[in-house]
Parts: sequence; C-alpha cells; structure tokens
Amino acid sequence: MESDVTRFWIFVAVSLAVFVGLLRFVTRNRASRPRVAAVAVVASVVVVGGMVFAKYGNNFGLPWWIYYTVPALATLLVPPVAFRLRRRELAQYLALAFLSSPAIHVAFSLFLGWHEYMPFIPVPSLKQLLA
Repeated sequence: MESDVTRFWIFVAVSLAVFVGLLRFVTRNRASRPRVAAVAVVASVVVVGGMVFAKYGNNFGLPWWIYYTVPALATLLVPPVAFRLRRRELAQYLALAFLSSPAIHVAFSLFLGWHEYMPFIPVPSLKQLLA
C-alpha cells in the first residue's frame, strides 16, 4: 500500500508530464518552440508549486477558495504570459488546461481508486463499479 506522500508525488509527476505535453502540443507549430529550460521552469512553478501550495494550504486550514484559486490562476496566467501565446495557442491552452485536471482525476479515481486529486468530484473506481 502506498503512503499519502507517495500518492501525492505520483499525482505531481503525472500532472507535470501532462502539463509539459500540453505546452509542447500548444506551441508545436512555432518556428522556434519554447526552450526546454523555460518549459521546465514554468511547469515546475505552475504544477509543482501549485500542487504543493494546494496540499499545504488545505493541511494548514486555508479556505478552499484560496488553495484552489491561487494554483488555478497560476495555471491560467503564467504560461500564456511566459510563452506569449498567440490567440489560437491561447484558446487551445485554456481548453486543455481546464480539461486536464479533471481528466487526470477521473483516470486516477477510475483505475487506481485514488480520489484525493479532486475530492469534490466523486468518481467511483472500476473496482467499485464492477463489484
């Protein structure tokens, strides 16, 4: 059985991979794509920083609207500014950014029975559905 800490860092790693893929996909048509180092820094700030802030914000009793809103705002504002996303890129980025967290939550809930990523969206596991 994995610990809460292990689960948290698995959530972070998967979210980080999805986010980097999202950024690479959105900027795929550029003649000069963002540098790997820039993507790594932005992804680290937005994903790792945001998830750590949310986890500890919750643990320390901050209101939910702070520990969810601050990372959400970072997700919505930092990459478009850092990479100067064009209109089409911005539209794609915003749509995928809004969809990626619930998609990750559904995958973890459904396949692993881990519901802590977005606990306010109840998704049963396959084990529960097939029981």
